[in-house]
Amino acid sequence: MDGIRIVNVKKSFGETHALTNASLAAAMGEVHAIVGENGSGKSTLAKIISGVLTPDAGSVTVLGDAPRDPGHSRQLGVATIFQEMMLAEELSVAENVFAGADGFLLKKMSSGAKNLATKALIERLSGQQMDPTTKVADLPLHLKQWIVLARAIRTEPRVLILDESSAALDLAATERLHQEIRRLRDRGACVLIVTHRIAELVKIADKATVLRDGETVGTLSKSEITEKNLLRLLSAGKVQSVQQAGSLQAARAQAQTLLRCDGFQLASGTAAFDFSLREGEIVGVTGLDGAGQTEFVRALVGVDQPFAGIVEARNAEGEPVLISSVKDAYEARISYVSGDRKKEGIFPALSTFENFGIALYARHRQKNGLIDAKSLRKSFLDEVARLGIKVGAAGNRITSLSGGNQQKILIARAFSSGPKVIVLNDPARGVDIGTKQELYR
Repeated sequence: MDGIRIVNVKKSFGETHALTNASLAAAMGEVHAIVGENGSGKSTLAKIISGVLTPDAGSVTVLGDAPRDPGHSRQLGVATIFQEMMLAEELSVAENVFAGADGFLLKKMSSGAKNLATKALIERLSGQQMDPTTKVADLPLHLKQWIVLARAIRTEPRVLILDESSAALDLAATERLHQEIRRLRDRGACVLIVTHRIAELVKIADKATVLRDGETVGTLSKSEITEKNLLRLLSAGKVQSVQQAGSLQAARAQAQTLLRCDGFQLASGTAAFDFSLREGEIVGVTGLDGAGQTEFVRALVGVDQPFAGIVEARNAEGEPVLISSVKDAYEARISYVSGDRKKEGIFPALSTFENFGIALYARHRQKNGLIDAKSLRKSFLDEVARLGIKVGAAGNRITSLSGGNQQKILIARAFSSGPKVIVLNDPARGVDIGTKQELYR
């Protein structure tokens, strides 16, 4: 039985054609992946199935009915986890997990019962204990992801749609999510996954539908879902292998230190450590969720302050300067790209072009004090072409772009600032493989 059936769907937003000819058939008891580059229409398709958007043409049926709106879609048994986390930051964990569960006047469960159910559900899903009365705004990104997952899974949906829902999770947490997906599939649910993690698709998906420029270009079944086949359909030959640079060890040994930490501590009771970064080096910082790697890189760029120790960089004259604020980092030509674009990256009320240029105005200022709009626009167009960003009209709000293309704008902004040091905190979250390879190059 088809859980979801989509035939020749089209959807446009003004001049932007998000979907031009999309078709998909996903059965009950199946994990079905939607794959495509940024801007290929994946999230638009997920929103149409969820009743958030209506197609301009074509047909959509979910469990034999056409979703009219989000409320109707939920009545059909659909639960959706959107790419951008939908959370009430000032409410508690339990209040978010049970959002929409009560009627207008009557509560179906007491607050105490909701707290107990939330605690048990999140512990089962994530393997971590979480105080259900904690305000969501005080939690890190990966724990917020478990809250939106718990809210959807709590309803035991017949159709579950996951739009980049593993992007904020580490590999161990992603495997726990996969266990829950398999449980839902085995009880007969249809699970639809939108993801850029090819290794994840190969491991979990029963079928995969590939979109390119808003059009379905192929559907792969279990044995056909390989990295080679996915890349062939995704890129039409555009993805190239990343060439590794030759050995530069001798040169790096003589290179100048651009950034260093002395006696660095993230919290009381933790061991102090030193850190240095030289010209021409790429240093990876890794760890399990909550191990402190995010707090460390944020302290490197002055967003947060360490519990103890100093962060030192070099100014334009090559003199050492302390980094204790974002302004200090900016003046030392240190750029930062966050994976949490909604909270730390984009200005949603501004245009795509303004979001790109806002950190670059000082470096494109002419002697008369005016911004050199021509050179700034050239930088914008160069980065759009290099990273393959699908922008539509540059004057449209950045929120008109897909999440992946929003992230590309942030990456382009950082690269265009001419940084001596660039600090990337999960920068490729929600970004397609072609852009990842361009980023690595």
